[in-house]
Amino acid sequence: MSHPLIPQIFQIAEEVASPLGLEVVDVVLHTNKNPVVLRVDIRNPDQNTGLDDCERMSRSLEPTLDAADLIPHAYVLEISSPGAERQLQGDREFVAFRGFMVTVGTTDLHEGKQSWSGHLMSRNETHVTISIKGRIVNIPRELVDRVELSKME
Repeated sequence: MSHPLIPQIFQIAEEVASPLGLEVVDVVLHTNKNPVVLRVDIRNPDQNTGLDDCERMSRSLEPTLDAADLIPHAYVLEISSPGAERQLQGDREFVAFRGFMVTVGTTDLHEGKQSWSGHLMSRNETHVTISIKGRIVNIPRELVDRVELSKME
């Protein structure tokens, strides 16, 4: 269920993103976390969205949101970009893109398949875990060739 503040936050984010040449793709408020996490997904329509785009957006959006005072308690602002065809590296990215649609490619067959698409759940020392329509699939890390963000529909 989406949070009642989302439309207002989305509008503010769009007003901030537009002069920066960025587009707001999605706004998610994770109220089950402490502090609350506000994730704003952005896209640079002219080039691959980079870390600098995320930083520019974060620096501009944070004071604007604070001034609007919509979120009454402490929160963490996360700016991310669901980059098309982007391979995930590093633990930080696996955490940042949790819940995103990914495609996992394996070097050998796992349960009869070499390509898996689902929502990224986690990655640990032994497995990459995805959810396919609610079914949890643990893919052994030694078989994982790549994990890519799926194209946003």
